[in-house]
Amino acid sequence: MKENFPGLSMGTVYRNLTILAEQGLVKKIEFGSTFDRFDANVGPHYHFICDRCGSIIDLELPIDEELNERVVKTTPFTALRHKIEFYGICDSCAEKK
Repeated sequence: MKENFPGLSMGTVYRNLTILAEQGLVKKIEFGSTFDRFDANVGPHYHFICDRCGSIIDLELPIDEELNERVVKTTPFTALRHKIEFYGICDSCAEKK
């Protein structure tokens, strides 16, 4: 973005991303990094996080709704959704080694 809009500030970018998140057009994702990350895929899905480069990749895996049902059956809680992240080495980092 800086190449096309050299005067663009990070504050402007994050303000607009926050507005898009409030409108449900992007989702703010928190993985404990030092800066906010946003995902344009707002539907339920899993992520793969690379331990080396920190990239976050959407996984094309079906959501396992049975996990929610298992929580409901085995605890006094009502599980409405779940979040699972997979960690390891992405293919780009694996090729570099």
